Amino acid sequence: MTASTASLAATSATALGRGGNMAPVERDEIADAKALLPGGVLGGNALPEDLRFVYSHGAGPRFWDASGNEYIDYVLGSGTLFLGHAPQAIAKAVADQAARGLHFFAYLNEPAVVLARRLQPLLPCAERIRFTTSGSESTFHAIRLARGFTGKSKILKFEGAYHGTHDYAQLSTSPKTLANFPSPVPDTAGIPREVQDLMLVAPYNDIDTFASLIAEHAHELAAVIVEPIQRIISPVPGFLEAVRELTAKHGVVMILDEVVTGFRYALGGAQEYFGITPDLATYGKIIGGGLPVGAVAGRADIMDQADPGKKGTPAYVYQNGTLQGHMLGSAAGLATLDVLEQPGVYTNVFAMADKLRAGLQEVFDRHDMGITVFGEGPMWHALFSDKVPQNYRDTAATDLKKLAAFECEMFRNGIFLLPNNRRFISITHTDAELEQTFAAADRACRTFKN
Repeated sequence: MTASTASLAATSATALGRGGNMAPVERDEIADAKALLPGGVLGGNALPEDLRFVYSHGAGPRFWDASGNEYIDYVLGSGTLFLGHAPQAIAKAVADQAARGLHFFAYLNEPAVVLARRLQPLLPCAERIRFTTSGSESTFHAIRLARGFTGKSKILKFEGAYHGTHDYAQLSTSPKTLANFPSPVPDTAGIPREVQDLMLVAPYNDIDTFASLIAEHAHELAAVIVEPIQRIISPVPGFLEAVRELTAKHGVVMILDEVVTGFRYALGGAQEYFGITPDLATYGKIIGGGLPVGAVAGRADIMDQADPGKKGTPAYVYQNGTLQGHMLGSAAGLATLDVLEQPGVYTNVFAMADKLRAGLQEVFDRHDMGITVFGEGPMWHALFSDKVPQNYRDTAATDLKKLAAFECEMFRNGIFLLPNNRRFISITHTDAELEQTFAAADRACRTFKN
């Protein structure tokens, strides 16, 4: 950290975070949320009572709460805001399209056709594309397509992978008990035993165990679904190649879940970045610039099962949704591609992420925190550990409660992290945000150790 940037961090970083400032309007909104919403939240995550806030607005890599407090954001709409908050290109595209119409139902519309035309040559597996409205919907339909195509019922996933909210996905994502492979552990109440019986679970990055399981169960296995970078864990050399080779060998559909990696690692996503072409790939809101747009892309012979001209035949796989190919999201997706296709975008964001990881590691080492910072490309994470994890059980063996407590201290200093989850960096983060982040981390370490 240079003298000038250190001075900047010391002065401007102190303005980040709540600092005891909660306006009456935000206090009332939080109180109303507790009375109106389960747990007082909109989804499955809740911060400690003293850290709860209400988003007001965002710009680039920052957002403000309803009390006017400022934060640097590494959650970024769960990663969907790769272009940062409120990018002008997307705002203009959405406004222009809104003036022409908001929604016409899932027939053809111009923005969706143009977006499909733009996406098809970018995605190596995309002989056909079917739009959805979310990543969860995409993985659900990809699984159904694989079952329809193969006539088999079981699906194999990897322990610790998140593939959405539907019953087939909510197994062994974050199991509190570690069952013997390939038995799944439900992540939520309400999943029928019969669904559990249709799922197999393997350890991520373990080629030998995976090879054994797929050979044993190939006769009943419709698909293997895999995150190319599983939450915070990168694939070891040869792992994704082995998944591709063995699924093809045994006649099992390979589904690459690119909801997180799609367009983040390259215009062609993880398929381009790792050089892997699956049978099907799934995408989420990042392709719609953060709006509710997802997609399933893949081989024509598998995807064409969803052709409505096949209704009434055994070969038909139903796939539909009122908001599929939504025009506002498609317009935002086109604007997103315009930005990501500009020279140097990926080079710059990868370099910024490398600087972020290195700078945080230097801060943590200086305070002897025992934290390892790791990640690949525009994603990063940190654990109280002396090694980089290779699977879910490596992560689960670390002190996650201590990590969550430290991450709360980071948030008190104005750095927003999703506790115990992966973090993102947008193309709008600059050296200024990084220096403020390092200064905030320094303060958090001092407080946490006292």
